[in-house]
Amino acid sequence: MEDLIQRFSRHLSIERNVSMHTTRAYLQDLKGFLTFLSGLDEKQISLEQRVAAVDKIVLRRYLAQLHKTNRKSTIGRKLAALRAFYRFLLREGVVTVNPGEAVATPRQEKYLPKTLSADEAYALMEHGAGQSLRDRAILETLYSCGLRVGELAALDVASVDLSEGLVRVVGKGRKERIVPVGRKAREALEAYLDSRATVRGEEPLFLNRFGARLTARSIERNLKKQLLAGGILRDATPHSLRHSFATHLLDSGADLRAIQELLGHASLSTTQKYTQVSVDHLMAVYDKAHPRSRKK
Repeated sequence: MEDLIQRFSRHLSIERNVSMHTTRAYLQDLKGFLTFLSGLDEKQISLEQRVAAVDKIVLRRYLAQLHKTNRKSTIGRKLAALRAFYRFLLREGVVTVNPGEAVATPRQEKYLPKTLSADEAYALMEHGAGQSLRDRAILETLYSCGLRVGELAALDVASVDLSEGLVRVVGKGRKERIVPVGRKAREALEAYLDSRATVRGEEPLFLNRFGARLTARSIERNLKKQLLAGGILRDATPHSLRHSFATHLLDSGADLRAIQELLGHASLSTTQKYTQVSVDHLMAVYDKAHPRSRKK
């Protein structure tokens, strides 16, 4: 079984060219499913035989168990991982049918992204980072470019062209995109890079105190402190800055298709959730300003 899992991992990373994060998540999901299969009553057969014998009934039983402790979005991802695994097994001749194709994906919960207001974003940029040139550059780049925190952490010095005001980003599925860097972010990056003793193109853009690449977890942890320093009592994450980037562009009249390209979304429907955020903002302004909308 271990050899089959290793081959599936290579299939994901090399043939399907999925990101390291997605590969790791799929393998973890597969591990959970195999643990579930191991706990079934059929003690006489091997794990490989159990995997080959899985049908839609067994898969639905597994998903029903997941519903007790997982959100629908998480269950949907786990089901996608199993579909990919059985698609691979089907190609390898291990199974004759993909049971995942006979099971419907759970309807996803609708949610609105958490965003900062323009004033809160300004306060964070101006006061949250304190005296740290690195932290100020991180905040400005996240908000100016709308990057995912993993994309930001993966940047090298060579990824940024400050003279042209552009950054080359490797996003989901290892797809590259070019994103403009705003004036404030360029100034913050220049000040940070000037403060470093040596700067080589192949070096990570953002370093920790040991001179190694700063991790996404560290960036998120630092943001919590910066929110407090900026007087912003919100449970925001680096992804909230990405949402804020998109929402504030949309509020200012930017084209939804252009925002899609900047964010690196494969589908326009993913970007369209920001229109609801802007409509909510519009209604709040209307309710506050229009004489006939005020409560007596």
